[in-house]
Order: sequence, then C-alpha cells, then structure tokens
Amino acid sequence: MRYPPLLQHAFRVCFLFAALWAAAAVPIWLLIYAGTLAFDPGYGGINWHAHELMFGYAALVVCGFLFTAIPNWTGRLPVAGWPLAALVAIWIAGRAAMLLPQVPGPALTAAIDIAFLAAVLAVAGREIVAGKNWRNLRVLAIVAWLLAANIAFHGLILSGAAADISLRGAIGALIALITLVGGRLAPSFTRNWLVKQGAAALPAPFGPPDAVAIGCSVLGLLAWIAIPDGAVTGALALVAALALTWRLARWRGWLTWREPLLLILHLGYGFVPLGFALLAGTTLWPAMIPASAAVHAWTAGAIGTMTLAVMTRASLGHTGHALTATPGTVAIYLAILLAAVLRIAAAFSGDWRMALLDGAGTAWMAAFLLFAINYGPMLCTPRKPKGR
Repeated sequence: MRYPPLLQHAFRVCFLFAALWAAAAVPIWLLIYAGTLAFDPGYGGINWHAHELMFGYAALVVCGFLFTAIPNWTGRLPVAGWPLAALVAIWIAGRAAMLLPQVPGPALTAAIDIAFLAAVLAVAGREIVAGKNWRNLRVLAIVAWLLAANIAFHGLILSGAAADISLRGAIGALIALITLVGGRLAPSFTRNWLVKQGAAALPAPFGPPDAVAIGCSVLGLLAWIAIPDGAVTGALALVAALALTWRLARWRGWLTWREPLLLILHLGYGFVPLGFALLAGTTLWPAMIPASAAVHAWTAGAIGTMTLAVMTRASLGHTGHALTATPGTVAIYLAILLAAVLRIAAAFSGDWRMALLDGAGTAWMAAFLLFAINYGPMLCTPRKPKGR
C-alpha cells in the first residue's frame, strides 16, 4: 500500500511538525512572559514553556530520528502509514490538551500527554527487540528516562508541588542522548567527509577518552537533577566539561569549516561542555553566573542546534538530495546559533534582558520557520530519483 510521502518515513512528518511547533511555542511564551497574552494553562507559564520544548518539540524530533534510524539498525521495514499517523495524532492531542487542560481536565490531560512517549517507547522497543539489535537498547533507556520525567512532571503538578526536578530530568535525558548519539554522528560523518577530501588527519576512533566523557556526563547530569546547587554537582560538572571538551577536540571539527552541514554538528555539540562549565561556575560563583545560563546553553544551544543539525542532514540524505548546505540551510544554522547566544546572554543581563529575550525568540522562530520553508517541500514530496 502506498502512503502519502509525508507518512512514508517518520523523519518527514515528525521533523516538519516539530519545527512548526517550535516556531509557535516560543512566541507564545514570550507574549505570556511580557504580559501581553493572558494565558494560563494551569501549569504556570514557565512550566508550560519548558514542558512544550522538551516533551513537545524535542520528543517529536526524537521520534522522527528513532524511527528513521531503527530500520538501518535492524533491517526491518520502517514504521509508516497509519501507525505513524496514529503516533503523530497522539502527539497533536497532547499539544492541544496542554494548551487547554481545562477541557479534558488535569488528570486526562496528563494521560493524553504521557501517551505519546509511552507509545514511542513501546513501538521502538518492539522493533529493536524483533531485530535483535541489543546494542541500541541504551538509546531506549534514555527515551524511558524522558518518559519518566514527563510522568514525574504531571505527578508533581497534580499534587501541587514544584515541577523543577522533572524538568531537569527532561533536560538531562536529552543532553545524555545528544552526548551518546551526537558522539556517534559527528565523528563518523566528519571522518567520511575528510577521507573524501584526502585529509591526512582524521577524527580519533572511539576509545577510553570517549567512555570517560560519557560516564562523567551522565554522573554530572544525575547529580544536577538531584542536587542542582551541590558542591559535588559543581565538581562533577567541571570534570564533565573538561572531558567533553577533550572529546570534541579529538574529532577535528575545525577541519570541516568548508561544509556547514558538518561544522554545525561540532558547534552544536560544543554547547554541551559549555553548559557543564556554566553549571560548575554557578556553584563556585553563584552571584556572577546564574543557573539559567547553563540551562539555556543546553536547551537553546545544544538541543536547539543539534536537533536542527540532524533534521537538516537526515532530510537531505533520505530525500535523495546532495549532502551539502545550501544558503537556506546556512541561514537556519546562523539563526539558531544567534538564538542560543542571545538566550545565554540574557541570563547575565539586567536592563537588556527583555530585549535579548525578544531577540533570541525571534531568531529561534526564524530558524524553525526557515526549516519549514526550505525543507517542507522536500518532506512532502517523493524522494528525488538518483542522478537528478
């Protein structure tokens, strides 16, 4: 049975819908923050904003990535057609419920929203187990971590408690995923490209430094989730920052300056050690380095940049287009990098805070609208035939 192109592979519908939601959710939040929009979904504006970027936008990108990668991991057919449409419909229902929770009620809103990641985990688990691809069960463990954070979010909200620890859990899960998966993609793609260029210096293969960096990162994230202001957390964050910086340097990303499609992977990954460094600084000099600086280095920086880096590359490769950055793609990268820099700077600013927030939000919206404009047509049309 032939399905519309948008439903033939998960990356198509998931990446497009995620980009449109990312472009809409941040302006909504800025209007709430400025007091222009009188909107209170019952969770508080900040909680809604954080939730929708972690469990709304990022979770759908994870879905698109997983169900595009799993066929390559297992050799099984991709999840497509009506099963894929059902997954996306559950996601859409979650966004609607989170916007108007008073309609279904708090408990049903929680159930609808939680259902999406639960379904993703169940279907992805079935595919990986059926394909006996045991190596990638670790990726599912991180998806389960993200699901647990969402369950905790709704449980805390329903009980009237602060949801901060659940939101840190969500950020931690996504940064762990970037550390693991981004640490595969960036050096692998870089190596392949440099070999074609005839370069003598290549990224170092996976080794003890990589394992140490991943381990330190996970420990640092778990400590931050549990004790965000602890001295031990700061020490672990500093070690993770140094280990990840060393790891990143081993990939020789500076050699990719001629191909933005690769360079953006290294720049995006660089926000991960930057977030750990800022977190360490927060525990040492709390009066100088606000906690939100580390949070937004990870969210606007690492998550925003790395997801767009993967979305652009996967969309090009899987639709039969050349793996090179067009001017439109470069504009996407410049916009998301500007959004990240301005959002981190806003954490340090007083008088300029609102202007920087508006600038960051505008750049963020521009990045995702540019993705929809540049990549939407190729995601909605059949794969380009070879040789054209």
